[in-house]
Amino acid sequence: MKKIMLFGRVAAGKTTLTQALRGEEIKYYKTQYVNYLDTVIDTPGEYTERRETSGALALYAYEADIVGLVLSANEPYSIFSPCLTSMVNREAIGIITGIDKPDANVERVRRWLQLAGCKKIFPVSSFTGEGIAELAAYLKDGEDETPKLDEDAAIETAAKTETTAKKPTARKAPKKSAKKTENKPQKELDTWLL
Repeated sequence: MKKIMLFGRVAAGKTTLTQALRGEEIKYYKTQYVNYLDTVIDTPGEYTERRETSGALALYAYEADIVGLVLSANEPYSIFSPCLTSMVNREAIGIITGIDKPDANVERVRRWLQLAGCKKIFPVSSFTGEGIAELAAYLKDGEDETPKLDEDAAIETAAKTETTAKKPTARKAPKKSAKKTENKPQKELDTWLL
């Protein structure tokens, strides 16, 4: 399963979504620090809200496979600026939480997430379970079965993640040629970017 890092303001539903994805009982608690779980990195909303710490989230994103920008369906405004996803070198998806709320405006929030740069957007409700299976299936890494939303599934997923963890692959050094190149700085930059 791909590891996702969740960004969003305080009370956007990141921790509740984390519990739903892991098949845990939904109960509220305040995230006080960056919480590394088996397949989810849950972040405090203050990190997103404060300019002094929001840049650190882009660095934390390198520990995830996917970045999830989380906005509640009843937000009065978007905390994410346009083209925000260009700050991270990871796939960024949008997650609209609380779609079951009476004052939800899913289409407005969808437009905000698209403006931020999200190509894929998942509307979900952690309480009714709507959209959770689709999001979990998207995060699965090549497995065909639809994920279960119970504790046994969470334990099973954690065990699979530990046994099938990908080992980092070493990069091969570029082949040196005997030819001189006129644009050596550009070639070195291209090699470094690979």
